[in-house]
Amino acid sequence: MRVLITLLLCLGLSSCESGVTPIPSAHKTGELVVVTRNGPTTYYEDAQGQYVGLEHDLVMLFAKELGFTVKFVVAGQFHEILPKVISRQAHFAAAGITITDERKQRLLFSTAYQTVQQQLVYQTDQTKPASFQDILGKRLEVVAGTSYVERLNQVKRQFPAFTWVEVQNQETEELLGRLAEGKVDYVIADSHIVKLSQNFHPELAVGFDVGRPEYLAWAFPKDGDDWLYKKSLQFFAKIQADGTLKRLQDRYYGHIERLEQADVIGFLTKMNTVLPKYRDLFYEAQDITGIDWRLLAALGYQESKWDPLATSPTNVRGIMMLTEDAADEMGVTDRLDPKQSIISGAKYFLNQKEALPPRIAEPDRTWFALAAYNVGPGHLEDARVLAQRQGLNPDAWPDLKKSLPLLSKTAYHSTLKHGYARGGEPVIFTENIRTYYDILVKFEPPYRPLFAPFAQGNRAEKQQKLKATKS
Repeated sequence: MRVLITLLLCLGLSSCESGVTPIPSAHKTGELVVVTRNGPTTYYEDAQGQYVGLEHDLVMLFAKELGFTVKFVVAGQFHEILPKVISRQAHFAAAGITITDERKQRLLFSTAYQTVQQQLVYQTDQTKPASFQDILGKRLEVVAGTSYVERLNQVKRQFPAFTWVEVQNQETEELLGRLAEGKVDYVIADSHIVKLSQNFHPELAVGFDVGRPEYLAWAFPKDGDDWLYKKSLQFFAKIQADGTLKRLQDRYYGHIERLEQADVIGFLTKMNTVLPKYRDLFYEAQDITGIDWRLLAALGYQESKWDPLATSPTNVRGIMMLTEDAADEMGVTDRLDPKQSIISGAKYFLNQKEALPPRIAEPDRTWFALAAYNVGPGHLEDARVLAQRQGLNPDAWPDLKKSLPLLSKTAYHSTLKHGYARGGEPVIFTENIRTYYDILVKFEPPYRPLFAPFAQGNRAEKQQKLKATKS
């Protein structure tokens, strides 16, 4: 009888792994088993070798709330994710899963945490399509097992001759890369994935939206742990109410729409033509400071477009656009010398970072330091004071982005220690660097020195090394 019931359940759910025993309840083991997938919108290893991603961070917060540990199971292909949940080989899926009517018949969904829009993407060398009728007979690729397929099945009822290709061994980001290379005519992707990809492939554009907006959520088995499911609803209610969800979304998506297509094209061009001249100097700067050379290069590009002779009307000069005071502080004799500029700019940036209160955590700490590099530590501290007055978190970059622009308004800066500042500029400055850094991380390999004098050691040791390298 037990075997018969199991078979009936498998047939009813349309997916079951033969002979597989469901994992124990998380409530009993104290461990969450979560199926996810590799990708910039879900779960991935960053430039520092740490696992990050919106789904990763949400799951880790949820586990912390419960006092549980986490085991991530990374699915090799998207279509493997939901069967693992249905057969209870994972407690839930946190993988950018779209809520659809078909999936709701087999799964329970948490509170939605993000709205997305399916979009048909094309290469700008081609004519912009206005509807599915315009792409009949062309090669359209989508990832197998996704909600894109469900939507396309609806389109096929209207256009019986309409066809597409379902790809099993690649993610949507990879299909968009194939589209940029001209290997496919069209791809359907969610709007947040499209925006991220356009920063790497500026030749991609949106032809039209496909259907209505949809919602992303965690997927739970219908016959799973009801206690855990209810805890997830409480968790999302809490992080929506206290602003945590919004801050996490800003961490991963808050900067991706800052640059225009021309900005990205210009950056990619100079990445291949100008950056090679200075790459070794950025490597050396990483040796001295321990800061990823690609972040320093992104900072240099934002400041000067890697022009060693750049000079502003206020006499800020060089690749890293050092002021006279900053140059004097760092012992620079010639701000137009690329080596002195890059090395000293990197050390000056490190000084800004180390001067911040220890409680400011990464990655916000890096964004704060970039803002301080631009507007000065005094004005940055004023913005933190202002954020606190407004009931915001003075240690969170998404909240500081709201208070910094207010430094240009008399009603606010007149009450602060350092007075007026063009507070909107450090926000744009920092957000642009974040995007340039993302691009460099994608296309440029990390620098792995055999000996990194700044890779280890305490603050005093680091300061001593800085003094030793001021020449």
